[in-house]
Amino acid sequence: MKALITGASKGIGLAIAKRMAKEKIELILTSRNAIELESVKSEIQDEYHNLRIDCYTADLSHKQDIEKLAAEIYYHHSEINILVNNAGTYLRGNINDAEDGMLEKLMATNLYSAFHLTRLMLPLLRKHTPGYIFNMSSIAGLEPYPGGHLYCISKFALTGFSQCLREELMQDGIKVCTIYPGATWSDSWKGADLPIDRIMQASDVAEAIAAQLKMSPSAVIEEILLRPQLGDL
Repeated sequence: MKALITGASKGIGLAIAKRMAKEKIELILTSRNAIELESVKSEIQDEYHNLRIDCYTADLSHKQDIEKLAAEIYYHHSEINILVNNAGTYLRGNINDAEDGMLEKLMATNLYSAFHLTRLMLPLLRKHTPGYIFNMSSIAGLEPYPGGHLYCISKFALTGFSQCLREELMQDGIKVCTIYPGATWSDSWKGADLPIDRIMQASDVAEAIAAQLKMSPSAVIEEILLRPQLGDL
């Protein structure tokens, strides 16, 4: 099997890449930082020496970068089995006080990246089924919270896209799963003065995804909702 993971150089994306490597799944990793990607590749291959890992640098908030990435993938790969739309960004702001253009930035990364990349990858996913698409939404894609309303809007939009995609691909042998993580240790929480067990580990999200891959072709986990044991912050 072969997985394409966006936002793979850190946080949840990195944890997913490591978990899939454990299953001997070949990896196609993307992020905006080439140095971090190569570091991830070296780290994983130190443990899984013969695993194929290809890295591509792309800023998925730009459609032209997505199209260039897709062209590279089609040139070097004849199939993918798993697409993880994990790339995303967080900007703090509410509807009435956000800087002009903030919603557009959030939508470009949190929605349009998944929308455009998924459309381009569907022919490869359809070649060998079952295929899997994991869309990384958020608790913020289910419930608004003060201070992050524009981010919530972008994640609500991704939730809607993912649910519509599930409906469209139901007959095609492609499983679509929307993931709603609560607070998870990543760069977003860098420097936070909180106990380590107050926030989930990125590996927790990766383990939940791995469970989907072990299901029979007749079953799909449509949604995965994860929260810290002590509740939201």
